[in-house]
Amino acid sequence: MKTFDELFAELQAKVAAGTPGSHTVAAVERGVHAIGKKVVEEAAESWMAAEHEGPERAAEEISQLLYQAQVLMLASGLELKDVYRHL
Repeated sequence: MKTFDELFAELQAKVAAGTPGSHTVAAVERGVHAIGKKVVEEAAESWMAAEHEGPERAAEEISQLLYQAQVLMLASGLELKDVYRHL
């Protein structure tokens, strides 16, 4: 189990290193538009899971949404402090 901050640090390091075979690196290379589509998809799946599939499935889908949001942040050049400033 890892925290939101720990996941971001891990993904940030993979992107900075250009880790071969990394899904995160590949996603960032595809760009903001492609990542944005995944964010929207995962948001819808999170909603549907929460509405119809119960807490365990909702948690799984929300974790994927959080991952995609972080990938979008990386592709946009944002850091956690940039987002936390608006919370």
